Amino acid sequence: MCGIMGYVGHRSALPILLDGLRRLEYRGYDSAGVAVLNDGHIEVRKTAGKLAQLTEITSGPGLLHGTVGIGHTRWATHGLPTDANAHPHSDCGGRVVVIHNGIIENFLPLKEELQARGHTFRSDTDTEVIAHLIEEELYGHEQPGTGEPPRPLRGLGAERGNAETRRSGSLRITNHESQVTLEEAVRRAVQQTRGAYAIVVLCSDQPDRIVAVRQISPLIIGLGKGETILASDIPALLSHTRDVLVIEDGEMAVMTASGATVERLDGATVAKQPLRITWDAEMAEKGGYPHFMLKEIHEQPRALQETMMGRLDAPGAPELDGVSYSPEFVRGLRKLWITACGTAYHAGLVGRWVVEHWAKIPVEPELASELRYRDALIDPQTLTVAISQSGETADTLAAAREARKRGTRLAAITNVVGSTLSREADDVLYVRAGPEIAVASSKAYITMLVALQMLALDLAVRRGTVTPPRVAHIIQAMKALPGKAQEVLQRESEVASLAARLADREHMFFIGRGLDYAVAQEGSLKLKEISYLHSEALAAGELKHGTLALVTPGVPVFALVTQRHVYEKTLSNIQEVKARGGLVIAVAYDRDTEITKHTEVVLRIPDTLDDLAPVLAIIPLQLFAYYVARERGNDIDQPRNLAKSVTVE
Repeated sequence: MCGIMGYVGHRSALPILLDGLRRLEYRGYDSAGVAVLNDGHIEVRKTAGKLAQLTEITSGPGLLHGTVGIGHTRWATHGLPTDANAHPHSDCGGRVVVIHNGIIENFLPLKEELQARGHTFRSDTDTEVIAHLIEEELYGHEQPGTGEPPRPLRGLGAERGNAETRRSGSLRITNHESQVTLEEAVRRAVQQTRGAYAIVVLCSDQPDRIVAVRQISPLIIGLGKGETILASDIPALLSHTRDVLVIEDGEMAVMTASGATVERLDGATVAKQPLRITWDAEMAEKGGYPHFMLKEIHEQPRALQETMMGRLDAPGAPELDGVSYSPEFVRGLRKLWITACGTAYHAGLVGRWVVEHWAKIPVEPELASELRYRDALIDPQTLTVAISQSGETADTLAAAREARKRGTRLAAITNVVGSTLSREADDVLYVRAGPEIAVASSKAYITMLVALQMLALDLAVRRGTVTPPRVAHIIQAMKALPGKAQEVLQRESEVASLAARLADREHMFFIGRGLDYAVAQEGSLKLKEISYLHSEALAAGELKHGTLALVTPGVPVFALVTQRHVYEKTLSNIQEVKARGGLVIAVAYDRDTEITKHTEVVLRIPDTLDDLAPVLAIIPLQLFAYYVARERGNDIDQPRNLAKSVTVE
């Protein structure tokens, strides 16, 4: 997830781009950059770090002049957050400049082909291949320009260039006419790519326009008087216009100062009527949702899709970028450790089950705050998986370092490229959830689940513990998860009604067996975090060993019943609750007709493999926690006493 801006009009572009990026900084904040067209050439400024650093290097004597420009604030997915990897990215001659939100799945073979034809790359990103593909469509396979080597981007990609060096950097290119329109070149280029993206392109030889393409990642165009503004989200447009065009998947927009035309990538014209936005600025930043948490819950289908993007396309096995352990190491594994805190630890409990079930490796999950102080039997024949959304969680880092001292190989599952955990790990699997603003995690948790499932399947394939038909079946089921997650969200009103009914209760319980118990723990935590209710999660079979004494008439008990091999056992535990007058709410599959005979309320999820059910089963529990907290008038995005990233012990 990144912030994108574009401007074509009669005013100076730079202040508008910077203001829009500031309003989009919640979408990405590890680097930023702008490109402005002026007098036949493109000037680029970009830098790692917060947007304030970009503002600094674009102010004063080096101010960029021009009425056409694009800007970007980045959340890294390919390449560390450095000056060189910051957007915009250019072609060899600097006449084509691109910004991009999303993932180009097949960037590596494209990059290798382009390099073989003489193209020079300046970054580690997947984005840069787009600029070179467009360059070829505009100018042919030869190096563009006068035949001289392309000029370097002075000061724009230096890892440690000082602000003065970056300020003086600019790219001046002599025009060279192309016989192909920019929109046609972009169309041909993107047809060579696979992935999910929003792409925005500027060309010095066709300076009156900006071309943008959407494939899953959002793009909005604002229509002003004598100006047209593009952004990845509505907040960046509201100070300029409230009339917008929403670009849909598979559409390309051509922006000029007089407006925008939209067509499909196959060339068919699309007639669009402007929408009038009535939200205020704060509501717009949240995408129309009252809280970031609800917005992020609804972003989960897309987050799941991006987590799996390009990793489950090869026949017969996952392809996990950043994971490089050898087949010999995997075959010799005696044990796998999982360490994390809070929500990430609950994801690790799901990871334990699927690794043991698929890869047949013993797994021990341990809270990071405990692992670092115990005499854990970790050795070189173990793999330790450390999980942290931020990659900066103090206890998790300390536990990971302690494990490394004992000779283990360290794998990280994290959301932040370039984080401390990712830098210290031998293998890194990024979850690609994008920035998560609400303190209570939702989309980061659900993407951690899928990352662990992909890792477990990869280990299983390498060890030969799953048959090829079963691998294919699992992959097919995983690819269906985003659509099924969307189905769960469409049942939101049922959960909201239940929350309104139960918001005045002071005690709730969550029970389940196996993977359902792992999900119960996360569901209980979500409720505690934001509703401030007392809640406990138990392995269902443990109820009768003490906690059943607390189940009195009317006490809500959520029972997760997605694991078929223990289904009848869980029904027996439900009967124990009902015998004490407890109110049982089940989370169950659509096709489970038996469950209605045993419970008062059923929250349904689409059928899937039991091993994948946690991805869907948590969603109604997230929604329930949200709506209970809302009914009670709590501060949902910033609950009391909690912080997003725990960087102290």
